[in-house]
Amino acid sequence: MADFPRAPQALLDRFRTIPTANIGDAVDRLGVLDGGIQAVWPGARLIGSAYTIWTRAGDNLAIHQALGEARPGDVLVVNGGGDLSRALIGELIGGRAKAAGIAGFVIDGVVRDAEGLAAFQMPVFARGVSPAGPYKNGPARLATVVAVGGVAVAPGDIVVGDADGVVVVPLADAEHVATAAEAVRDHEDVKRAAIAQSLAKSGSA
Repeated sequence: MADFPRAPQALLDRFRTIPTANIGDAVDRLGVLDGGIQAVWPGARLIGSAYTIWTRAGDNLAIHQALGEARPGDVLVVNGGGDLSRALIGELIGGRAKAAGIAGFVIDGVVRDAEGLAAFQMPVFARGVSPAGPYKNGPARLATVVAVGGVAVAPGDIVVGDADGVVVVPLADAEHVATAAEAVRDHEDVKRAAIAQSLAKSGSA
C-alpha cells in the first residue's frame, strides 16, 4: 500500500460536516476544482485522503493498479487530461472500489454506468458520462502530485465533494482550514436562521 501521510479520522470527520462552499470561502476560493467536475449521480458526497493517479487520456490501467495500492478511506483522484472521449471507470470498478473501502473518485475525465455507480452508492465526481470504454495500456504515475480541475493535488490532501463540486485542502493546512471553515459555516447558520424567521413572520402576516 502507498505510504504517505494521511489526515486522522477526527479531522476528516470535522470536514464531513462542512459544505464545500464554506471550505472554499475559508481558503479565499482557492483549491476549488472548476465547475465542470460534478457528481455523476444526485446526492453523492465524499470525504477522504487523496490517492493520486496521473494517466494518459482514455486509459485506466493505473486505476486498476491503484485499487490494489490505496487504503480504505482514500479518494482516488485522477488526472485524465480532461478527456471526454472515453470513460475511465464504470460500475464494475466502482463496485470493486466500494468493496475495498475506497471513499470515492474525483476524475478529470468522464465515466460510465452512472446508474450502477449510484446503486453501489459509490461517490464519483467527473466531467460527465460516456458509454465509450477505456484502453488499458498506460503509461501512468501513482501517488504523485497531479493537476485536477485546475488544482494541484498531492497524495494525502483532504478531498471533499458535495452537490456544489469538489474542494481540496492541503494536508499541512488542514487543521487551520477546518477551524476557519467551521467559523464560516456557523456564521452562515446564524444568517440562515434569521432568514427563516423573517420568512415565517411574512408568511403569518
